[in-house]
Amino acid sequence: MIPAHSRFARRPLRHWRERAIEGILFLAAFSAVATTIAIVAILVYESLGFFEHAPLWDFLTDTQWSILFAEKHYGILALISSTLVVTGVALLVAAPLGTIIAIYLSEFAPHKLQETIKPTLELLAGVPTVVYGYFALLLVTPVLQNFLPDLPGFNRLSAGIVIGVLIIPQLSSLSEDAMRAVPMALREASYAMGATRLQTAIKVVLPAAISGIVAAYILGISIAIGETMVVTVAAGQQPNFSWNPMEPGATITAYIAQVSLGDLPHGSLEYQSIFAAGLVLMIMTLTLNVTGHLVRRRFREVY
Repeated sequence: MIPAHSRFARRPLRHWRERAIEGILFLAAFSAVATTIAIVAILVYESLGFFEHAPLWDFLTDTQWSILFAEKHYGILALISSTLVVTGVALLVAAPLGTIIAIYLSEFAPHKLQETIKPTLELLAGVPTVVYGYFALLLVTPVLQNFLPDLPGFNRLSAGIVIGVLIIPQLSSLSEDAMRAVPMALREASYAMGATRLQTAIKVVLPAAISGIVAAYILGISIAIGETMVVTVAAGQQPNFSWNPMEPGATITAYIAQVSLGDLPHGSLEYQSIFAAGLVLMIMTLTLNVTGHLVRRRFREVY
């Protein structure tokens, strides 16, 4: 038996070890917050220099964006419209397919088939996005041109379709995890009432997992908004204020990539414009995430 005084003597050392571990964990957690704060600070600082030359009202209301030309226009709406069009097309592709895949894997697929399909889907997330871009340009666009002869070589439709395929793994995987988290008692109660497996999946499991499914949708939309290489390769690099997905157009991320590859002097108006565009992109994703959080909390309260 260890004497009491020996046990008490070890407590200060253990206390300091725990404090040291706590401090390391705090620094690890704070590093993410500090990185976010630093990014926001840089975006705001550089954007203020841009808005000294570009009127804020023109930036928010003008429909032309021609920072790189002699006759300059500062309308971010041209980039926002393309970003929203591509994201909308991607969501129209990914939302139904991803949800159907999640329902099948969660409620219908045999265990061995689940172990095969889910890793295969997740492999799609490991493909470099530049490959998806050339896939859209060299395969999807020619196929679409067979049905839409007037479709140009660069268009937002093919880019949106491929981005939809790109986000299916994340959307289906997270939705399937949310459905698996639904208690089995709910399913058994539904079966006891005479419901079929399909009725149980759609009317019981799906509503019960809706908060997780909404989170998966929010993540998918955020990935679509922030996707760069697919739209840079396949959608075109000319800003175009239009809601027609069959037209070319540069998104916010495509413009940032285009300008970043150039030899623009630091501190020039063109250089600062990428930070103003990045600030708008950050506000869009922040608004989306906050909205998703509120929607998830509301659904949790309902269900």
